[in-house]
Amino acid sequence: MVLELTHPYYLLGLLLLAVLLWAYRRSLVDFSRVQRRASLFVRSLILTLLVLALAGLTLLLPTHEKTVVFLVDESRSIDAGAREIAEQYLKRAEAAAGTTPIAILPFAGTVRKRELGSKIESRDEDEAIGEQTKGKNDDAATDIARAIEPAIAMLPPDRVPLLVLLSDGNETVGDALAAVIQGGVPVATVPLPAAETPEVQLAELNIPPQVRQGEPFTIEVVVQSNRESEGKIAVFREGFKIVEENRSLEIGKNVFRFQQSVTDRRQLEYSATVESPDDTIIDNNTASGLIFVGGKPRMLLIESEPNTVRDFAAALRQQEIETEIRPTEGMPRTLEEFENFEAVILSNVPATSFSIRQMDLLRTYVRDLGGGLLMLGGEQSFGLGGYSKTPLEEVLPVSCNPEKEKEKPSLAMCLVIDRSGSMGGEKMEMAKDAAKSAVELLTPRDFVAVVAFDGATYLITPIQNVSSPSSVNSAISTIEAAGGTSIYPALVDALDQLNRVSAKLKHVILLTDGYSEPGDFEGIVRQMVDARITVSTVGVGQADNELLQGIATNGGGRHYSCDDPQAIPQIFARETMIAAKSSIHEEPFVPVTITPTEVLAGVPLETAPPLLGFVVTKAKPTSQFILATESGEPLLVWWRYGLGMSTAFTSDAKNRWAADWTVWEGFASFWAQVVRHTMRTSQTRGTMIELERRGSQVGIVLDAVDDLDRYINKGEGTLTVIGPDLSREELTLEPSAPGRYEASFPAAHRGGYHAQIALRSGETTVASQSRGVMVGSPEELRLKPTNTALLQQIADSSGGRYDPTPESLFEPEENRIAWKIVPLWPYLLTAALGLFVFDVLLRRIDLARRRRSDAH
Repeated sequence: MVLELTHPYYLLGLLLLAVLLWAYRRSLVDFSRVQRRASLFVRSLILTLLVLALAGLTLLLPTHEKTVVFLVDESRSIDAGAREIAEQYLKRAEAAAGTTPIAILPFAGTVRKRELGSKIESRDEDEAIGEQTKGKNDDAATDIARAIEPAIAMLPPDRVPLLVLLSDGNETVGDALAAVIQGGVPVATVPLPAAETPEVQLAELNIPPQVRQGEPFTIEVVVQSNRESEGKIAVFREGFKIVEENRSLEIGKNVFRFQQSVTDRRQLEYSATVESPDDTIIDNNTASGLIFVGGKPRMLLIESEPNTVRDFAAALRQQEIETEIRPTEGMPRTLEEFENFEAVILSNVPATSFSIRQMDLLRTYVRDLGGGLLMLGGEQSFGLGGYSKTPLEEVLPVSCNPEKEKEKPSLAMCLVIDRSGSMGGEKMEMAKDAAKSAVELLTPRDFVAVVAFDGATYLITPIQNVSSPSSVNSAISTIEAAGGTSIYPALVDALDQLNRVSAKLKHVILLTDGYSEPGDFEGIVRQMVDARITVSTVGVGQADNELLQGIATNGGGRHYSCDDPQAIPQIFARETMIAAKSSIHEEPFVPVTITPTEVLAGVPLETAPPLLGFVVTKAKPTSQFILATESGEPLLVWWRYGLGMSTAFTSDAKNRWAADWTVWEGFASFWAQVVRHTMRTSQTRGTMIELERRGSQVGIVLDAVDDLDRYINKGEGTLTVIGPDLSREELTLEPSAPGRYEASFPAAHRGGYHAQIALRSGETTVASQSRGVMVGSPEELRLKPTNTALLQQIADSSGGRYDPTPESLFEPEENRIAWKIVPLWPYLLTAALGLFVFDVLLRRIDLARRRRSDAH
């Protein structure tokens, strides 16, 4: 038994006893000395009791009573048999508990609370614990550490605490042992058996992280099985099956090896699958990995007309730069595809050929993975290609929307926008954004009108000078989707509006997503042509593209069939730039050097023949302006964008504007040196990089030595990681041993993770490489025996027991006590009240006078 004060500073109130003593000595009452002393004693006792009550006098009583919290593993590695064992254990525990309070917390990747008597299999208990959100357990992981914290928080301080962990011990997230040690609460562990249902899984796909071109290497396919069975093993390279064999499977680990070599790629994804009749979970039957191939640098050249850039590609190959030519449809759709190349060259390719995601991927490839981008000029490049305000304009060192020159003809444009009910949602918002972007590309010398239509026609903005684009865009924002589709009256209104102004160039852009009511389309288009008005059309989704194609052909414009509404702004931007006819100069000129550079050392630019044209752009403020036209416009500009390099050459490299350049003696060396400057560089001398998947983490180890084989210490290592969803994370490589640097990052989701690794020593870049790792089936689905070693460690390190019986959990433990807190203030106040009544009686009775009267 122990007494304790919770607010000891109230003991200062005992100083009031001195006041009582002073009052006693100064008192003039005629009570007897005995009565006065008794009153002083009672009042002092009352004051003392009140002060002790305020000071929180508490009685601590030792107790062996327990509170037991059961942590029950519900992850996917726990099969029905193990759940039944856990259920029976809990039933016995509930029967043996008696009056002992118990709680049950099922957990997997998250934690929740379960009412007593309910089944483990019932996963609809949605009461969240701690920081967890309401919902079912995330059973694709086992996070014991995450379950321990809310369990400890539930334990009352006045009972002996005990946690009981029922699990197979195969944690895939967190550090259970560290959490137990930090928690300081005994944990008893009850091992649950590993899954006994028939199961075959592809445990690992082991491939070397990097090989040389043509070098043979071995792929290891590791299959785990808990039954003797037959399995069909298939290996895929970039999605194409290269191996398929039937193999016998033994219980445990089965390793199958296949020989491979690579000669034509920079990076490859290999994957493998296993199929077996003795299998219950198909989510763990695949695995994949990435391999990097050393060799000559590789470029990807995207060109709308591939045959026109054969001379350019041949010049690069002559300089030992492998170049793969693809049409616009060959633009990569994943980061894994981009990683096959040191740079991407876009030659006369419109932005409308790519999805927004493809442009985002290319931006990520340059900014975060150190890739290179080179854009060449042409009638479908830069502003003319619709790159204004796209992710790629952000990457380019030039602006795709330069100010128009004063001598250029003015433009009057009418935007005709479908606002029918089918245009609701994203399509309507994209159409309005496109119209606003088109208005912003015009200058104060231009004119614009906006007409919307459904079953009727609405003049959103009458034809006006673009002196205030914001007022026009505010009107465009008011367009709402409703009604049917009638195009003809809208074209009549567009013709009327454009006839009201005098401009050298007049153009109509028509956008619709449906089939129109009948009308004299040939007649209205003929009237437009007679008025020197051109018409382009954009069909979104299931539009009447045959009608729209006819309108565009007869109207001297272009037709676009658009399945992705997000591409609408690029189409409008491109059409605006083409209609303005202000972005192309087709006059011979000789390049002028603005900034001398070592990159072009040895290139005889003084003998370079004239180029015949270029696209007008504007160099961005922080870019390096290398070559210009005779009129001072940008010709060759580059800059560092993130980890990569972006270059713009506003003329072309084929027979339209560079016809004389293709036979110039410096053609091959000029382009080889520009491309080498642009492309990603990989520095590996004296370094070795290893990636290893560790559960839900990926570890990276970099070993670095200098030219004299001495460890490179005190380097600065950085790691940029791009996830499957293009999320970006920057980490620091921490030194862990002489010449060794390490880091790790979470990789909990399926897909490819790409890492750009760089190590600097002083001003020198020692290593700069890109690596990738593929994450397949969750670690939780791997076949593993019960981790008894971890469960025993948890029990031993926390002072718990390993595999106790349910009944023994509730037996008193002589060496463990808790302190039951009994607040004494109610008793103290009651005593003080009783003494106060007694004190009142003392002051109401004169004992001395009564004795005298009794004597008489």
